[in-house]
Amino acid sequence: MGNIKPPEPALLFVGALYADDEVFSRSREILKRGFGDIMLESHSRPWDYSSHYREELGWPIFRKFIFFRNIIDPGILADVKLKTNNVEDGLALNGKRRINLDPGYLTLPRIVLASTKNRAHRIYLGKGIYGEVTLLYRDKEGTFTPHLFTYRDYLDEKTLAVFLNAREMLKATLPAGGIS
Repeated sequence: MGNIKPPEPALLFVGALYADDEVFSRSREILKRGFGDIMLESHSRPWDYSSHYREELGWPIFRKFIFFRNIIDPGILADVKLKTNNVEDGLALNGKRRINLDPGYLTLPRIVLASTKNRAHRIYLGKGIYGEVTLLYRDKEGTFTPHLFTYRDYLDEKTLAVFLNAREMLKATLPAGGIS
């Protein structure tokens, strides 16, 4: 029998898709009040991987990632997803979302996303929320590698660079540089 250990420390992040800078700014402030100070915010980048969100969010669509300073217990991810869904609902107009907020967490060995969608590669976290290991860190290569179902925009070199930067920031906050 294995010994029960506390979970790895995790860095909470939210990936945002939006077409309106004002809506992003408003959501950013709400998220900051809910999850604490921001440690890292990526540059806004065009997101043209799909037309799926075009009718709902508008066009052109942009992507940003926000990483929060507070280290979290990864066990809270389902609650975080419920909160980000409430933010989306609160900023909706005429029944349409104006921002898509996808929370996740980064630990030294992985990136996990939360979803309301049940798929074969996701595990149930509770409260109607599922978790998906999206990227795995490989020490030998010094970068993240994808899972079979990783979203294409998470494979982009600039996105990977943001996550690698956040990983280094997390590592620096852990005792003796953390574990790898």
